[in-house]
Amino acid sequence: MRARGELPGAPATRVAIATLPPLDRGKQVMEALADYVERAALKSGDRLPTERELMAALSVGRSTIREAMGRFEALGVTETRKGSGTYLLKPISAGTIHLPLSLDTAELRDGLLHTLEVRRGIEAEASMVAARRRTVDDLRTIEEKLIEMERVHLATGTSGPEDLAFHLAVYDATHNPLFRQLLGQMREAFERFWDHPFDRQDFARRSFPYHRELFDAIVARDAELARGKTLKILEIVEEDIEEMSK
Repeated sequence: MRARGELPGAPATRVAIATLPPLDRGKQVMEALADYVERAALKSGDRLPTERELMAALSVGRSTIREAMGRFEALGVTETRKGSGTYLLKPISAGTIHLPLSLDTAELRDGLLHTLEVRRGIEAEASMVAARRRTVDDLRTIEEKLIEMERVHLATGTSGPEDLAFHLAVYDATHNPLFRQLLGQMREAFERFWDHPFDRQDFARRSFPYHRELFDAIVARDAELARGKTLKILEIVEEDIEEMSK
């Protein structure tokens, strides 16, 4: 008698068939939305369906919709405007190539440190490129994000989402969409982590002043200085991960 999961003609060692992996509902939502954008011929600046409409149409929960939309935002495909909705920044289709990143680790600390190792080189380069290519409009956007980050930090002692917005503005100033796409996805783990950073509200607090110095370096078109300030920020983040996860 054959054991459950075995195929006819299976060897006597009774090697079982591996179970199918769970469905990635977030990826399915992304594919469905990309297909919708293509079929509806939506253009940059067009408003996307609301969360409620997507939940009803795709029969998934709010968290799945937000996960998918977060991935699109990290890729620079969409933009959420407070009180207005989510808008398309660039056309996509079912054939659009995405580069999903995954990290198989059971330990939060290890996952953050692995991500940080890869981020260090790419993010330092992004800061240098931004310093060389930034426009007046780029500087205005980066400064707006920086001022908001400083305001929230001084009021609450932490500013995770605002920190992310500042760095995304720096990536955009490179005028190379791959920086935002790659670094945006790598920062997703950090964005989720910011809610409870090892239960410490002072996580990476020492890096706060270096963000203003990074902005000043970009204003001055000093690529090497921008690189140095970025590496200093990441060095402090790494030290705090090591220290606070003990």
